Amino acid sequence: QVQLVESGGGLVRPGASLRLSCEASGRSIEYYALGWFRQAPGKEREFVAAITWDPGSETYAESGKGRFTISRDNAKNTVFLQMNNLRPEDTAVYYCAAGAITAIYVRSSYYYQYWGQGTQVTVSS
Repeated sequence: QVQLVESGGGLVRPGASLRLSCEASGRSIEYYALGWFRQAPGKEREFVAAITWDPGSETYAESGKGRFTISRDNAKNTVFLQMNNLRPEDTAVYYCAAGAITAIYVRSSYYYQYWGQGTQVTVSS
């Protein structure tokens, strides 16, 4: 079993940055793909970004390209999401997920085995 705990959310103004962290425990996530999803009120959960265990294999949703960067530190069993130039439409609960999957499956929440509880990100002036 893998337990995931997100942190780093908060209330920020448009244009600000946040760095989300997701720390895993229970077992090493070194060979898992790690993803970030988000869910805004009244909307379905959507893919944000993912990184596979193969170094450098990153995937982003169009909404975050050029603004968001996903990274991982296997030694710390942690995945990060650096979010720059935040917009009000980025407001959502952000979830991290881990799955024993390859890059072609990372955009679908269906294939992830483990999920965190989420951290709230609110972008408002």
